[in-house]
Amino acid sequence: MNLTRAEARERAELITVESYDVKLDLTRGGEVFGSTTTVKFTAVPGSSSFIDAVTRTVHGVTLNGRSLDPATVSDGVRIQLPDLAVHNELTVVADMPYMNTGEGLHRFVDPVDNEVYLYTQFEVPDSRRMFTVFEQPDLKATFAFTVTVPSHWDVISNSPTPSPEEAAPAEDGSARSVWTFAPTPRLSSYVTALIAGPYQSVRSEVTSSDGRVIPLGVFARKSLMQYLDADNIFELTRQGFGFFEAQFGCPYPFEKYDQLFVPEFNAGAMENAGAVTILEGYVFRSKVTGAQIERRAITVLHELAHMWFGDLVTMRWWNDLWLNESFAEYMSHLAAVEATSFTSAWTTFASVEKSWAYRQDQLPTTHPIFAEINDLQDVEVNFDGITYAKGASVLRQLVAWVGPEQFMAGVREYFAKHSWHNTELSDLLVELEKASGRDLDDWGRQWLETAGVNTLAPELDVDPDGKLRSFAVRQSAVPEWPTLRPHRLAVGFYNLNGAGKLERVHREELDVDGERTEVPALGGLAQPDLILINDDDLAYAKVRLDPKSLATATAHLKDFAESLPRTLVWNSAWDAARDGETPARKYVELILANVAAETDSSVILVQLRQLATTLNFYVAEEHREATTVAAADRLWDLAAEVPAGSDGQLQFVKAFALLARSGSQLDRVAALLDGSGSLAGLSLDQDLRWELVASLVAGGRMGQNGIDTELQRDNTSSGQNAAALAKAAIPTPEAKAAAWESIVVKGELSNALQGSAVTGFMRVLDRSLLEPYSEKYFAAVPGIVATRTHALAQQIVVGLYPALLTTQATIDRTDGFLASLPAESAALRRMMLENRDGVARALRARAADVVADGGPQ
Repeated sequence: MNLTRAEARERAELITVESYDVKLDLTRGGEVFGSTTTVKFTAVPGSSSFIDAVTRTVHGVTLNGRSLDPATVSDGVRIQLPDLAVHNELTVVADMPYMNTGEGLHRFVDPVDNEVYLYTQFEVPDSRRMFTVFEQPDLKATFAFTVTVPSHWDVISNSPTPSPEEAAPAEDGSARSVWTFAPTPRLSSYVTALIAGPYQSVRSEVTSSDGRVIPLGVFARKSLMQYLDADNIFELTRQGFGFFEAQFGCPYPFEKYDQLFVPEFNAGAMENAGAVTILEGYVFRSKVTGAQIERRAITVLHELAHMWFGDLVTMRWWNDLWLNESFAEYMSHLAAVEATSFTSAWTTFASVEKSWAYRQDQLPTTHPIFAEINDLQDVEVNFDGITYAKGASVLRQLVAWVGPEQFMAGVREYFAKHSWHNTELSDLLVELEKASGRDLDDWGRQWLETAGVNTLAPELDVDPDGKLRSFAVRQSAVPEWPTLRPHRLAVGFYNLNGAGKLERVHREELDVDGERTEVPALGGLAQPDLILINDDDLAYAKVRLDPKSLATATAHLKDFAESLPRTLVWNSAWDAARDGETPARKYVELILANVAAETDSSVILVQLRQLATTLNFYVAEEHREATTVAAADRLWDLAAEVPAGSDGQLQFVKAFALLARSGSQLDRVAALLDGSGSLAGLSLDQDLRWELVASLVAGGRMGQNGIDTELQRDNTSSGQNAAALAKAAIPTPEAKAAAWESIVVKGELSNALQGSAVTGFMRVLDRSLLEPYSEKYFAAVPGIVATRTHALAQQIVVGLYPALLTTQATIDRTDGFLASLPAESAALRRMMLENRDGVARALRARAADVVADGGPQ
């Protein structure tokens, strides 16, 4: 199933692909579908190569008019192509399997009405699961799809949707239709798409900058249409169209733009050209937080940006995946701030994206942004916080380095030169250098070809009158990644005003480089209450505060007048807790004392997640239970204290339910669920009901009968996933054994149900329930990786790792496992090293929490 970069490079030197004609029959039942592919391509005469096709059965292979024996040339993954001519035509007739893993052509049955829904997910290497293809991004071609389906279905692809034509009835007599799509422009195969089933839609349009009227569509399953907020999606889409066309100097490149909310999707969304698929969890059937609404908006804008950067111009090979994703991530946040109502998106970026990047960049498996991608297995584990979040953070630093106008001027020239082609990083940097006049060679080497995150700290000398004699920024790096990088950043001075708010009174923007950078412009100024390095969050670095600033931040975190500097201080506090510099229980106190005053929903969400992580892993074991009970009690109080019906109230109730464990806490959860108790303004909708059910199940207050009763109220896809989580969370040895059997031994669950079951299995108050599965985990993992697709294997390898058994014994067993891995298990090794690092970091943080009690040093 693998493909090396060397193989791809060699194949690209031999072959140029002209077109694909793909005929699909989706009326053959629930196991397989018919796939007939005709490929026209040129090649070096007399050469041999191969084409990719993941098949159940190959019925025929015809190359330039001669039949090849499928048993000889096909192994179920590749088809060998011997003795090629200059001009070639290949036809492959095959049966291919439907998937339930969120990869290839995924098949889903809606439990509400038993209707079948299909969609494709091809990135990275899975278009070969639907048709025969040269599966690599630099072999672009046109694609024409002809699809036979039940007559009541709709079919959507990259090209405008045609009118269906009646076909001969199926074998069971049911009516069928054929949809014949016009050829696409030249695309990489991973951004082609097919979505089929009785999807419902809402239609609109937008006028492009070149005067074309672009049809817009928003799609969802019939059972979700009542919850679909199509007007909001259309509004964001129009705002994104206007912003991106103006910034890129290039009209939208395709003929229409559909956005399809699909079930059991593994990611947030996928940038299929003109037919974006989106996680249907973004169709909100219950009250959701502002953080979720903003995340949906960023996702919509991210995928729209990809229509230019990724689809119109595409990376040559997967080592530039980071640039593809980072550019879309940066542009989506910029568009949100400048063109939509989500004007605090940079605060969210600092809180969500950068915290992900900093965490990933401190793992033993961190890697340069520009990573060496030797094969497909490398790229599958590189959809990480470096590729997305650090890359986007560094792009923001690059914009500050060259200037915003110069950056966009370079981007416009890049699109003008490379539309419909493949590029490498150097193609973009050349245009940015021309536009800005800056030499980016050194910048690229230091930022893109080295790993690790720097730490920036102030160094100040204050005279007896409280004025700064001198001020410098000191930069450090960890020994493993010692690079000291250039940073364009701002230093902010903050004082408490008469209203008790921390407001900025001075800002100095400068270039920082090397171990120590003097800032003479700040000499002579009065030392403020708080000094914030990297104010406005232009740079990518961890930040430390001087003693006076730290004291001010601790006492007045909630008093910042603006959300972004407050978030940067939140981030600094989290870094210190993770690094064992601040005792975990002090960090818990900081959150609980300040989170209710937070105005940004995404920041609340992140702080509550980090609170749960700290309680589960970083608080000293002997204090963990009491600290968690006290934290849950405080969250309940906060839910009652904040405004009724507010975003904060909903988040505090959900966090309380997740942590609830004492008798009185579970009594409150039960009262909310049965209606005997309430909180003013809190709406008890179905999704919140399931969170309360899971809390009661994990706490031993509800069993399978209660779960079944709730599922009768909500026998939907969401309900089935929530029930799978709750069932796996039942705190008995028998229930854990049954869940393990279902997830690990049988392996028949879909990606969504397996993910829910994994989460439920690990949700325990009594961690001894997990002890019998530690050794079973290490025994099972190699077989899981060998037999499951990457998406399903990763869920198990990461999700079932015994991290909650936070002991040296877990580290020792992991080390033994790593020592036994063969060299070719690079992806598994990486996942396991990251698992191990989480436990090692937790033990260091716990030790620091013990020291805070005056324990052993």
